[in-house]
Amino acid sequence: MTTTSAAADAAAVVRALRPRFADRLLTPDDTGFPAARQVWNAAVTRQPSVIARCADAADVRAAVRVAADAGMPLSVRAGGHDWAGRALRDGGLVVDLTGLREVTVDPVRRTATVQGGALATDLIAATAPHGLVTATGVVGSVGLAGLTTVGGYGPLIGRYGLALDNLLGAEVVLADGTTATAGPDDDAELWWALRGGGGNFGVVTKLRYRLHDLPSVLAGMLLFRYPEAGAVLRGYAEIVAGAPDDLTVMTGFLPGPDGRPLVFLCPFWSGTDAAAGERAVARLRSLGHPVVDQVGAMPYAAALRMFDASVVDGNHYLLRSRWLTDLSPDVADALVAGAGAVTSPYSALIVNRFHGAAARVDPGATAFAQRVPHQVVEVIAAWPPGESPDPHRAWADSVAAALDPVALPGGYPNLLGPDDDERARESYAGNLGRLLAAKRRYDPGNVFASAAPALVDVPRQPI
Repeated sequence: MTTTSAAADAAAVVRALRPRFADRLLTPDDTGFPAARQVWNAAVTRQPSVIARCADAADVRAAVRVAADAGMPLSVRAGGHDWAGRALRDGGLVVDLTGLREVTVDPVRRTATVQGGALATDLIAATAPHGLVTATGVVGSVGLAGLTTVGGYGPLIGRYGLALDNLLGAEVVLADGTTATAGPDDDAELWWALRGGGGNFGVVTKLRYRLHDLPSVLAGMLLFRYPEAGAVLRGYAEIVAGAPDDLTVMTGFLPGPDGRPLVFLCPFWSGTDAAAGERAVARLRSLGHPVVDQVGAMPYAAALRMFDASVVDGNHYLLRSRWLTDLSPDVADALVAGAGAVTSPYSALIVNRFHGAAARVDPGATAFAQRVPHQVVEVIAAWPPGESPDPHRAWADSVAAALDPVALPGGYPNLLGPDDDERARESYAGNLGRLLAAKRRYDPGNVFASAAPALVDVPRQPI
């Protein structure tokens, strides 16, 4: 497409949508455009031509239809937290859901219905007065739609499973602008594909979740000095190998106040036996000499704020990740060495545990196929604007390469970039054929080409 034709397409889209959206339709000439274009990772510099700030599902349908008629690239922004910037496409139309954050809770049926732009904090704030929760990730600012439709690792995974295991149904605007209801009693195939296949099938405008009684958790941070890292990681591996569903523990390295990395343990005890939870935390505490010990009973909403300081909007980010069977001594050594070689005081290494309820789901029951217990290692390179990305990229690549000899095939698509699409497809194992068939059925023209992961039989379109 030439620059002239792209400009003509944009002009046609603006003419078609302006009467409906008025000042909610933004172009680069509008003062609000730069802020609306910005996602949390400032390294993403793609420049869309039009941003349609949707107020309801009807707006979404209109935007999808107009973009399709004009042949304009389309992307969807919900939480805007995808590090690779898939919410933006150069010269494209952004279907912006950031204004759709309403949450409705039914405490009797223990369900919550959220709009497509809702964040984890929106849902938890609405359920907290009822003492109810659902499975989320660990960062409250992450959008629920993007988290849930790809997987949703989090601190309640052992007891309640992935976020997608708690999804009861969804409403989706398909590529032709029509709306489908996905659920076990509605479009069961779309519901299957949606739980793991990401945004490949349409724009999710509404999600309904199962809720659980959980007024508080025993959670918090244990931070140890770097010289104790090897002992802490080895002890962690031993403890989590036999941990009950009620105990999910994260580990890794976070920046310390002096810029040097600290090894952390972040337990979440979600069980009703408080004494058992205290014993589990005491065992973790005994792995070293904590310089910070902030573990205590707290509402789940407070627990989700623990990692907020590590997610700095405006920094540049690059991620690498690996699936591992367990945190073996060799893996621990690789992580300790990686933390010691870190190139930025903002970078981190995070290890998430997959176990318990999530690991007891039939691999074929949802599109998400990796159902054996495992660890997910996130190598997060972060640096301020103005610095060269080269040393930080080299650091992240070196840590990931050190893990390659013991890594499992595939990877968690929400942590993979556009260059990792083949790895992402490998993660679906025996489910891939069915998932590709669903993609051809619901989005034959690959309108949602920027979704994670690419689910097409041809090379990915540029995003």
